[in-house]
Amino acid sequence: MTAISERIGDRGDISPQRAVTYGIIFLLIGVFIFFAFGRTAEPGQVSTFELDVRGETQALPVGNLSIPSRAVVNLLAVLCAFIGGWQLARGFQRANLALTAVAGVFVLAFLVWAARGTSLSLTSLLRSSLLRAVPIALAGLSGVICERCAVINIGIEGMMLTGAFVAALMGSVGANVLEWSFAMSQILGLVSGLGAGAVLGFLLAVLAVRFKIDQIIAGTAINILATGITSFLSARIMSEFSFLNNPGIFPPVSIPLLARIPILGPTLFEQNLLVYLTFALLAASHVILLYTVWGLRTRAVGEHPRAADTLGIDVFKNRYVNVTVGGMVGGFAGAFLILGSVGRFDELMTAGKGFIGLAAMIFGNWMPFGAFGAATIFGFADALQTRLAILQVPIPSQFLLMTPYLVTIIVLAGVVGEAAPPAADGEPYVKE
Repeated sequence: MTAISERIGDRGDISPQRAVTYGIIFLLIGVFIFFAFGRTAEPGQVSTFELDVRGETQALPVGNLSIPSRAVVNLLAVLCAFIGGWQLARGFQRANLALTAVAGVFVLAFLVWAARGTSLSLTSLLRSSLLRAVPIALAGLSGVICERCAVINIGIEGMMLTGAFVAALMGSVGANVLEWSFAMSQILGLVSGLGAGAVLGFLLAVLAVRFKIDQIIAGTAINILATGITSFLSARIMSEFSFLNNPGIFPPVSIPLLARIPILGPTLFEQNLLVYLTFALLAASHVILLYTVWGLRTRAVGEHPRAADTLGIDVFKNRYVNVTVGGMVGGFAGAFLILGSVGRFDELMTAGKGFIGLAAMIFGNWMPFGAFGAATIFGFADALQTRLAILQVPIPSQFLLMTPYLVTIIVLAGVVGEAAPPAADGEPYVKE
């Protein structure tokens, strides 16, 4: 292994030892694909992928894609082994991209194997993956906004849970008590969810900035507080008055022309309003963080707060604003679960999505679109376990339910040590 490391030298964006480890893992994955998927697929079996969405859609029909299961799986195994061999012999300049490619090859091989002798709606799977990825992406964006100014936000889970509860309650009040129009009641629920997240974000800022409490403990306390309050109020209010837990969801909105594109149209351009708002928020956050004065000051506060203070930047104000806004984004993530996906509140319905969002933030290197890209991986894993249960894949249901969390562990194991957080992350600032 040492000799291989020396041959790789300083090629790539990771250490030689890690590059060798990646190469060996890629080879093992190729071998696993061949024996676990290729050898168990019977000769003559065909995997069919449905590319059209069932039901109403503006997308142009393209039919189904049928491929020989065993041949394609073996070909993907060889491709994966080739990537591993190249990584050992030469080393990729962007090893993390190679890791992403191998992960994609593995997923594709798994899908071909799972759909052998039957059919799988690929477009519906991608569409569901995006819906499940959005709250995780928003949770990751909340972490990015907070940690870029050096405040660790472990309380995203609690902010999401509180935002979801308040959005469900106030949306239901607007629709079923005040008898407002559907649009007005939905807006009321969304704004209320944002406000609830802002309150918890400001609480975290006070604890972390004003009183300099350990940020991990402060975030954990917020999670416990949110879990207790929402569970109590849900049992006391929503269980007894069901009309207070029925806010409805935003209907899908088709974008003209773009919605007619096969596969991409139903996936990206026939979604509800909150999905489009998420894309707009990601773009705005990216521009603000990298191309505005406020973003420059935020990054300076996160990297070297004392130097920023010397230059006249108000470190405390910057952290208060960013953490409060991060709380609003966390509340938006919770409101999306209600108004953009499920349509009702259930106790502990976030199910760890706030923590998965933190993993997406790390995998995305503390960048808005990086967090979104990582969130799509987790969203795909979450959607996939549901589809596999429908296909009756011979894998225990408990393992299918573990899929999103296993992906979280694997991703963190692959990137932690390579990603670099802001230098002052988690450190309280004391003004001299």
